[in-house]
Amino acid sequence: MKKVLFTLIGLFAMNLAHAQYDNWAVGFKLGEPTGFNVRKYFNNINAFDVTIGTYGGIVGNNRDYRQGQYRNAGLSVQAHYLWHYPLFNAELVHIYYGFGGQLNSRRYYPNRLSGGYENTISLGGSGVGGIEYYLPDGRLSVFLEGGAYAEVLPRPLYISPNISGGIRLNL
Repeated sequence: MKKVLFTLIGLFAMNLAHAQYDNWAVGFKLGEPTGFNVRKYFNNINAFDVTIGTYGGIVGNNRDYRQGQYRNAGLSVQAHYLWHYPLFNAELVHIYYGFGGQLNSRRYYPNRLSGGYENTISLGGSGVGGIEYYLPDGRLSVFLEGGAYAEVLPRPLYISPNISGGIRLNL
């Protein structure tokens, strides 16, 4: 898990080194996942977005998984490479979409353990699309986004919705 996290951080740092513009945003997401959000905009078209927080607390707190269940929320790290555009040439409203990955750590309660649990780490791809409204001063923005997470390991093609909204402070 540490290797994957350091790889994601390294990719994020490499993108920052090549950035032409220095526009950052920090904020909070509520939904799937819920957590702290950092976004780096560059070249007026692209962005790199990272969310660190919890996963499974709203949409999938108690879900069937493999031969057992998830019964709690877990830790999540999600990263996306995004393309964003003004909607109808209005600078206050942007739409965006992107692709990336997600790493989750949750307690898995297999049927064979009769109430016991295992800590599992899952890895998969995710896609997201959203709309962001910048308040007139440009410092704060609110957003709604939706997408899906498709797990690769340990259960291939386990699909889970990613739906969230939040607020960002644009620095």
